Amino acid sequence: MDLQGSFHVYDTTLRDGAQQEGLNLSVADKLNIARHLDGLGVGFIEGGWPGANPKDTEFFRRAALELDLKHARLTAFGATRKAGMAAADDPQVAGLRDSGAGVVTLVAKSHVGHVEKALRTTVAENLAMIRDTVSHLRAEGQQVFLDAEHFFDGYRTDRSYALEVLRTAYDAGAEVIALCDTNGGMLPGWVADVVHDVIDSTGVRIGIHCHNDTGLAVANTLAAVDAGATHVQGCVNGYGERTGNADLVNVVANLELKLDRQVLPAGLLREATRIAHAVAEVTNVPPSARQPYVGTSAFAHKAGLHASAIKVDPDLYQHMDPADVGNDMRLLVSDMAGRATIELKGKELGFDLSGSPELVTRITNRVKELESQGYTFEAADASFELLLVEEAEGMRPSYFEIESWRVITETVQGAGAGEEAVSEATVKLRAGDARVVSTGEGNGPVNALDHALRQAIGQAYPAVAKFELIDYKVRILDQGHGTDAITRVLIETSDGTTSWVTVGVGHNVIEASWGALIDGVTFGLRRHHQA
Repeated sequence: MDLQGSFHVYDTTLRDGAQQEGLNLSVADKLNIARHLDGLGVGFIEGGWPGANPKDTEFFRRAALELDLKHARLTAFGATRKAGMAAADDPQVAGLRDSGAGVVTLVAKSHVGHVEKALRTTVAENLAMIRDTVSHLRAEGQQVFLDAEHFFDGYRTDRSYALEVLRTAYDAGAEVIALCDTNGGMLPGWVADVVHDVIDSTGVRIGIHCHNDTGLAVANTLAAVDAGATHVQGCVNGYGERTGNADLVNVVANLELKLDRQVLPAGLLREATRIAHAVAEVTNVPPSARQPYVGTSAFAHKAGLHASAIKVDPDLYQHMDPADVGNDMRLLVSDMAGRATIELKGKELGFDLSGSPELVTRITNRVKELESQGYTFEAADASFELLLVEEAEGMRPSYFEIESWRVITETVQGAGAGEEAVSEATVKLRAGDARVVSTGEGNGPVNALDHALRQAIGQAYPAVAKFELIDYKVRILDQGHGTDAITRVLIETSDGTTSWVTVGVGHNVIEASWGALIDGVTFGLRRHHQA
């Protein structure tokens, strides 16, 4: 790879992103994420700080054995040598040298106040620390980047010293100097002005590393690129300390799709949505539905006016083709839905409603009526599909007939602190040609009902053995009514391959949950029988 000539996409999810509150990554997690990042085509993956963190030392050891990166180069992060010590004798520099990483990113102070108060050394010694460490690692055969920490604040405090830090590192052999907005307080115009001045005054190759404390990390990164930076740093999903780092997916999508700059290998931007969500699964941080480009709501349309226009031309209410980032357009069925929304949503689900204006009107009116009662279909496609089938075919899909159900929760007085209440549910129904009475136990009333229902129909429909409730959400709709309030429940069910969401509404949480459970099982059986 030509480090001097190419544009750099540099990911720091495994190091800077891992500093996010509540985010804890094992070595196995980091290896898994590194594979995903390589699949996106980033040029560099900053793996952590070997020598300072045992987990990161282990990561680099295992990475050498287990990672087969196709696009990215693994990069070790660390600091310049300590004051008054030779770089060759510094144990942390040795950790970088021995990491096996071909590229090292050194963090160095470029703010006079930080040199004197945080490092507790002189400005001259700080320059010597930078010079010696860069030169030493270059002599050892490693390529070196430098992160100029607190650069923009340091530039404002003492411009000449901040620029001298960059010249010193570059002259010693650092190939890129990343200007860090460490406190995240910059605005795009300010960033552009500083980057222009730095390039004109020093001639060094400039990178950019932005934090999102003003909500402008991506905008600041793009401003730096427009001003001449050729190296961008960020984290997938905008992970990072405080409010996070620049979201690297947003940065590269804007560069490629808006500014026509090819910064990833051809075609790999189409993997962005899949990879962003896969990384979120590993970190166990739920992805934001409203995340630009890759969020589930990024190309979701709710208003009937939007749907009418999209029916004519999707580009009328979309700034790009969602497929370019591996995402998809979604139409949300709600009380705001018009006829066009229902027609397009029906087409999405495999129903051609274009020649049935009366049916479309009937479905639209029913959706609005049910939503006025507390139902929501924008997040419950499976319940909407069952409604659509009922209206289109004149009959709701039915695989069993409920006679009655009940649930009892029992606790034992005086039980130890480790005891839990036990719920027992009884369901009476007809499935196939048989009448079945089934009892199920669970750690809560909904869990018990789920067990009893699937047990009752399991002989007639063996496919339900694969069904599993994987998510459960409750919302109180009219809170002013206290315990008599209307409750809405959303349940996500999986068959091990796909999942679907159903909705139930009732005067209590169990009644609402039962409705969502019935829809979930009915939808799953319909899908199974269609297959």
